[in-house]
Amino acid sequence: MPTITVHDKQFEPYISASQIQEKIKEMAAALDQDYQGKNPLFIAILNGSFMFAADLFKELKVAAEICFIKLASYKGSKSSGHVITSIGLDIDLYGRDVIIVEDIIDTGKTMSEFLPQLLHQHPASLSICALLHKPDAVQFPVKIDYLGFTIPNKFVVGYGLDYDGYGRNFGEIYQLVE
Repeated sequence: MPTITVHDKQFEPYISASQIQEKIKEMAAALDQDYQGKNPLFIAILNGSFMFAADLFKELKVAAEICFIKLASYKGSKSSGHVITSIGLDIDLYGRDVIIVEDIIDTGKTMSEFLPQLLHQHPASLSICALLHKPDAVQFPVKIDYLGFTIPNKFVVGYGLDYDGYGRNFGEIYQLVE
């Protein structure tokens, strides 16, 4: 995997497509075991989780539903500090086992503001499934129930993650060259 340029920044290879797919198979197996016979609802957070959610959903064996909601807190390569909801949730969560599918959890602000909105709807259970986590960036701790990779606090693109809208299309994850 060669170094790539997105806008004005250089990114180097970090997590390969095969490593991502292997981790997704492990996560799906754990979800299948934990949600056997429960018909969970997966809520994928757009735009970043679209590739992860699709690949994860293809690996699941349990009967499940998926829907999408758009939440945003990034502008460029830094969190704006404000969570913006663009597309609302139109499914009743009462009594449902709900799993949030997120591409990355870094500061935790997005989830810390979104979780209370979901809990207000009284789901039977609420779990978080994230491909990436940056523990060194955490400002609002959230419990991640299913985690792919723990990464350093460096900016990443690829596999759905972007830099000002670009870089999502790569099958691998790239890290900012500093």
